[in-house]
Amino acid sequence: MPRQRTTYRVTQRRHFSPLLLTGLIMPVILGVVVASIFLLPRIGSRAAEADVNMDCTLIVPRNPLTAQGLATPYQLVATDPDNGPCNEANKMQAAFVQGAVIDPATGTISIYNPLVVDKGTQPAVQPVVPTLPNGGVVALWFGFNGANLTLKGRNGSLQQGQCVNGANGSIFGQFAYCNAPNFFQVANQAIQAGKLVPPNLGTAKDGRTCPSVRDFSVVDQDQSDNVTTTYLVTGNGQTAQVTAANSQALQNSVVQTNGSDNRLLDVALDGALGCTPWMAPDLANPGQMLPALPLNELQAAAHQATPIALVPNRDPMVLNNNNVDQQKINAYRLGVNQPMVGNGNSASTVAYCTTLRLIAPGRLLRDMNLTMGQPSPDPAAANSLLTFLEQRFVTTYEANGLNCMDLLKMPDPITVQVDDNGVAINGTINGTANGDNNNGGNGNAPNCAINRTIISGCTRTTTNNGQKSTFEFDANAKQVNVTCPAANQ
Repeated sequence: MPRQRTTYRVTQRRHFSPLLLTGLIMPVILGVVVASIFLLPRIGSRAAEADVNMDCTLIVPRNPLTAQGLATPYQLVATDPDNGPCNEANKMQAAFVQGAVIDPATGTISIYNPLVVDKGTQPAVQPVVPTLPNGGVVALWFGFNGANLTLKGRNGSLQQGQCVNGANGSIFGQFAYCNAPNFFQVANQAIQAGKLVPPNLGTAKDGRTCPSVRDFSVVDQDQSDNVTTTYLVTGNGQTAQVTAANSQALQNSVVQTNGSDNRLLDVALDGALGCTPWMAPDLANPGQMLPALPLNELQAAAHQATPIALVPNRDPMVLNNNNVDQQKINAYRLGVNQPMVGNGNSASTVAYCTTLRLIAPGRLLRDMNLTMGQPSPDPAAANSLLTFLEQRFVTTYEANGLNCMDLLKMPDPITVQVDDNGVAINGTINGTANGDNNNGGNGNAPNCAINRTIISGCTRTTTNNGQKSTFEFDANAKQVNVTCPAANQ
């Protein structure tokens, strides 16, 4: 049988969304990993990007949902060779694949991250062939550090994997998946039956609930994208799975990571806030546990309190020629276990922006002393975790992101100072400069008295008449923003 190629027209350089429903065929998941990068909106390094081909294709092996298919390396190649090559060792072009399997009988989830190599090359070490449970349901998710990752089938592999790369002729961009809706259906049934119990989010060092991938203090213009997969890259550009044996054998290798919302949460933010991500056994590395995109989405669905962030209709990955496309947004949401739009479910970007502005600046301000001393996920974008989060919010809120400033007719509550190289080096949140938040409060703010309970700096979540409410002082607007739960909560 000749190779099968499925391509989708690129409509934008940013991320795109999951499920591309071409008949009943779903395109394969793309997993791209970039060394030490969490490019969540991507800024900085533009000059370097101009010289790098940011559009690559990932060739999906036959029978990708089987043990042998999982252990067969995916092959990276340029979508258009005239634009230059694509190399997995280049952190700006790296693609990543994340796999998960659930045993319907027990509800147990395990993780297996397939390997990506350059087309025509061999891995530094052959991937481990996993042992899968009888009747196990396997799914794949993809991430990419470039702009647009196209999935290409091999001998019917896209149909075999029920892979989704986009919708209506428009790819998501950095994201894709295979068989994810079936995986989540089985997982949700296991949760309802009590076989699978997502752990509670826990309490952070700031006294608040640890964030999930659907927390408005964490999300950006294109939430729930990319994966937590990492690879080893040797000096000659070969790749290998990250296992104890491979790390020992390839001691001079470096780790490639995906610029991922999920990795930003599971590694950088959880580490700074004293939180612990949900992890599952790594089938390639016995005795080790891994975080993963599907675990994050299942945990968020189970435990994220209102307000809950869901992919909005102006997310760049779900637009089609810059137009809202309900089929595309539903395709994306299916791949990350989110409710589809319709039947009363909205995807309003205005509502998303409104809640983002109310929630994110206050949490960033409260956690300032926890994040400002932490290393930046991307040194080319910012000089600390705090400034990285600030520039990420600015990019999301302003014209190059969701354009919340124009939609809401309200100024950006966060400002960022950059150096001559475009690296964020300082900022302000609600008028408070970095390092001047009075140990988690706001030294410029008055105190609030709620039923005679004093809230220092008028910035805190408090319980009043059995309901939790969030108070945030905005020095720029000289007002206190109060966020209360919906009446039916």
